[in-house]
Amino acid sequence: MPPVRIAVLMTSHNRQEKTLAALAALAEQRGLPEDTTVRTYLVDAGSTDGTPEAIRAAHPEVQVTTVGPDIYWSHGMRIASRNSRRSGEPAWDYQLWLNDDVTLDGDALTVLLGTAHAVGPGNVVVGAVRASADDRTTYSGRRGRALALVEPTGRPERCDTYNGNVVLLPRAVCERVGDIDEVFQHGIGDYDHGFRVRQAGIAAYVTPCHVGICDRNPPHTGSREPGIGVREALRRITSQRELPPRQWWVYCLRHGWPRAPLLMFSPYVKTAARASFRRFPAGR
Repeated sequence: MPPVRIAVLMTSHNRQEKTLAALAALAEQRGLPEDTTVRTYLVDAGSTDGTPEAIRAAHPEVQVTTVGPDIYWSHGMRIASRNSRRSGEPAWDYQLWLNDDVTLDGDALTVLLGTAHAVGPGNVVVGAVRASADDRTTYSGRRGRALALVEPTGRPERCDTYNGNVVLLPRAVCERVGDIDEVFQHGIGDYDHGFRVRQAGIAAYVTPCHVGICDRNPPHTGSREPGIGVREALRRITSQRELPPRQWWVYCLRHGWPRAPLLMFSPYVKTAARASFRRFPAGR
């Protein structure tokens, strides 16, 4: 493989230990072609645990931009992308979306670039990641109406959209499809981007193997926390961290028609029902 230039886009917020681990793993990548250049553009959303200072001390090569705590993942990734274009560096060949809680395997970039070479130029490569405890796939490409996880099979596998944890985007895709849509502030933006890639006639493939570790968020948090009541559950699910109604409606209209009205209300109804059931269990 010829040498390439990769712009790594990251966001962080109060996860100093994990963020430093992610950056350390990125810095220790092996097997890359000589003269390959990796530049990281990280947006920190108002961390109060010293994350920006720790990054600057341990990884002075990383460009750190500090913004307010009201900047969530999708917005932060747009800022990081903008910064990569305005950096004055020579034009990059790929953008790599990388979550700050992903610890890449030592050959992850080699696997991603090798997959990109295997599936042909101009296609997206999604890195599947696994849980630290049992190696089960946690985030990957998604497929079908149920958005099922696409498991690594030893060869590149097509997917319909993707989680944004590890995604390699060729320059041509970025120029054609653009960044995560500005309507999305936190979640949903990665799924929307993947569907827009597909609608543009561009294929996305999952890597043949896992490329790192990324544990799922705890299952009973946010709107799923037991005992919080219907009002609090609905407040949480409609917040920026979960499914803000306007952003969810845009997503449903774009990618769920003609089922958009049903899809729109379904998660909120399910959340209210779940909270009611947990607060007032049967027989009490």
